[in-house]
Amino acid sequence: MAVAATGFFDGVHLGHKRVIDQLCAVARERGEESMLVTFWPHPRSVLQQDADRLRLLTTLQEKRDRCHSYGVERFEILPFSRAFSRLSAEEFIRGYLVDKLGVSTLILGYDHRLGHDSFDSPEQMMACVARCGVKPVRVDAFSEGEVVVSSTQIRNALFAGDVVAAERMLGYPYSLYGVVVAGNRIGRTIGFPTANMQLYEPLKLVPANGVYAVRVEVLGQWWKGVCNIGTRPTVGLGGARTIETHILDFDQEIYGLDLRLEFCARLRDERRFDSLDLLKEQLTRDREKAREIIVV
Repeated sequence: MAVAATGFFDGVHLGHKRVIDQLCAVARERGEESMLVTFWPHPRSVLQQDADRLRLLTTLQEKRDRCHSYGVERFEILPFSRAFSRLSAEEFIRGYLVDKLGVSTLILGYDHRLGHDSFDSPEQMMACVARCGVKPVRVDAFSEGEVVVSSTQIRNALFAGDVVAAERMLGYPYSLYGVVVAGNRIGRTIGFPTANMQLYEPLKLVPANGVYAVRVEVLGQWWKGVCNIGTRPTVGLGGARTIETHILDFDQEIYGLDLRLEFCARLRDERRFDSLDLLKEQLTRDREKAREIIVV
């Protein structure tokens, strides 16, 4: 038997962690397995609800790793489809949680929904869970100051470039993961070589355009870095959005290698400079500020 929590858990933020902590505690008390049941792909992409604007805080692998780091023993992924979306809460609980996964207890977040049912209150939903022979346990919302932590609030912070607020709600630094690809190499000519990143997950949310202090993981080590997200208005051609990172005190060829960025702080807006010399002066200031901020 298992104690379970269900949901998309995008970001696995501090609100989710409260649910996961309760999940693991109840599982230990009952001597049962702790299980997180999630879905893939995101329901909005299947149901075409503003799917063009959908951006994810975590990839599926990042979500799995984060949940395991918080103590979840079993991570189950259910394929989300239009047919799946039409299940009632009772059909989902009985057909999937009880019959297929052996769930005895269900941990419910403060705003949790099951199936396509429109419950008027959390109490009605909990009553439905109990009718299916599963014990419901409800967890209250988690707040950061006056803001209830949610994936939407974190996305809004990142869209505004506020990576510090995002980290407070996530409980860890926001990150991007990808492969180093060839760029135009102009940075190298002014003493600021950059690693141009292509994301492995195209739907991963990229913070607002600007210049950021970042921690950089490459070749199994962490380094300090300055990341520019945007169109490179001083040297860019065609206005394509890029993610370019100058790694401090680093000079190795890393094309084709994995690169991970952890965002520490936003240094400034991206802007156009009238010359490469002026750009170099600003980059020097950015580098020194990042060196002061970042701890590796």
